[in-house]
Amino acid sequence: MKQSHLFTKTRKDAPKDEVAKNAQLLIRAGYVHKEMAGVYSFLPLGLKVIENIKTIVREEMNKIGGQELSLPALQDKNLWEKTGRWDDKVVDNWFKTKIANGTETGLGLSHEEPLTNLVAGYVSSYKDLPFSAYQFQTKFRNEMRAKSGLMRGREFLMKDMYSFSATEEQHLEAFKKAREAYVTVFKRVGLGEITYVTQASGGVFSNELSEEFQTISDAGEDVIYVKDDMTAANDEVLADERVVGMGFSKNLSEKKSIEVGNIFHLGTKYSDALGLKFKTDTAEEKSVIMGCYGIGIGRLMGTIVEALSDENGIIWPESVAPFKAHLLCLAPDDENVKMLADDIYRELEGNVLYDDREHARGGEKFADADLMGMPYQIIVGKKSHQDAIEVKHRKTGKVETKSMSEIIEWLQSK
Repeated sequence: MKQSHLFTKTRKDAPKDEVAKNAQLLIRAGYVHKEMAGVYSFLPLGLKVIENIKTIVREEMNKIGGQELSLPALQDKNLWEKTGRWDDKVVDNWFKTKIANGTETGLGLSHEEPLTNLVAGYVSSYKDLPFSAYQFQTKFRNEMRAKSGLMRGREFLMKDMYSFSATEEQHLEAFKKAREAYVTVFKRVGLGEITYVTQASGGVFSNELSEEFQTISDAGEDVIYVKDDMTAANDEVLADERVVGMGFSKNLSEKKSIEVGNIFHLGTKYSDALGLKFKTDTAEEKSVIMGCYGIGIGRLMGTIVEALSDENGIIWPESVAPFKAHLLCLAPDDENVKMLADDIYRELEGNVLYDDREHARGGEKFADADLMGMPYQIIVGKKSHQDAIEVKHRKTGKVETKSMSEIIEWLQSK
């Protein structure tokens, strides 16, 4: 993509009311636009990052047998009343409204109820189990104080998966596979070395302990106590005997962190309430055992920015970057420089963002490239020729000299 064709532009300053680093950088770099507190539009480059994250998550969910579907945002009040979660005293962050005929409805904050109800129409026998279903879907939560940029929004994109099992053994196997898949996801998006599997409360979802995936960051809202084996416990559950029995205490290293994912044991809470039953091989009727597995896609994008940026801007991992490299033409008025840059772009069009702007100075192009955070910068200036083109690594600042053919082969292999 040619940068001159982007309708979005970089900005020197973020909105004055935006204090979170992730939102400041993403707005300045032209990835998102703030509509109101807790609500962001994803611009062309930002959407490419979101889609890359979704692809990684989708691949890992499919590997463990997840089946993708899509459920509606509008919610049936009657379903949620059956589980007790329509009551504002139980769940206090609903967006509720009425449709034209006066029927009260809500905008989905989670999807245990509708999916459990849906599945009840297809499951009747133990032979129908186990399986898992997941979706990428916009959620709505009426947060009293939306803050921290993409970390805590009123409207946000989530991947939520639900497992359905006939036995506890089946459920624990599904839970284990989901945990392993999540570890892989966070490694693939560049956060593996600073993300801990964390014991936590089940909250309004479950009476069982849950497991959160917490990424170490000074911008985090949570406090965790970590072990050397990449496990941790949330400060909120340290008094729980089960957590103490696992060796967690305040004597361990204390860290601030961002919750980037969670997995819950739901048991039969929702299947009991909504009539999701199956018959065993002896014709005994039992409730289906469920699990829930969530990743906030936008929050994960924001966490990557919080954890991996520097004083100059964003540093995208290759796996989620909108483009592998930023191609900088430093002398567009020089015919030879422009021709060389154009030749590289023709070969790598899908892999590079080409800063072909005619009236931007070299310093501005370098500053924008650092701010926007592509993993590599291909620098074409007056001293460049086909056998000597500089390539800068955004993360380390290391500069290498490669030939045009080497650059093309190298980036096309990524």
